[in-house]
Amino acid sequence: METQRQKKIAGVLQKDLAEILQRAAKDGGMTGTLISVTKVNVTTDLSIAKVYVSIFPHDNGKELLEGMRSNQPLIKHQLALRTKNQLRRVPELEFHIDDSLEYIDRIENSLKGNDNPIQNPDLLDKRKKS
Repeated sequence: METQRQKKIAGVLQKDLAEILQRAAKDGGMTGTLISVTKVNVTTDLSIAKVYVSIFPHDNGKELLEGMRSNQPLIKHQLALRTKNQLRRVPELEFHIDDSLEYIDRIENSLKGNDNPIQNPDLLDKRKKS
């Protein structure tokens, strides 16, 4: 169960991270790539924030996620500058791909097409638990 404080901090991080990552993608010459922060979970001791990002188009996902992980100290620093009046300490950031939109898209396409997973359940990937 998340506390009000965790939810509040997660909301602040989500908003600011979305702006930081979108600007970084644009400055990195990746115009046309949409990065959205779908969810942020903060641990009870407020030391770690799990950041779930959705990247469109999906084919850039792995590459961009690696970039986020390798630039984590820089992203954390930019976040610290933005949140200095709201947070004493910025949590460590862990980036994860949120593939739920892609998953839903595949299900919709399957339902519209001939390969309907309701008639043939083997067509759907087994969902990884995160």
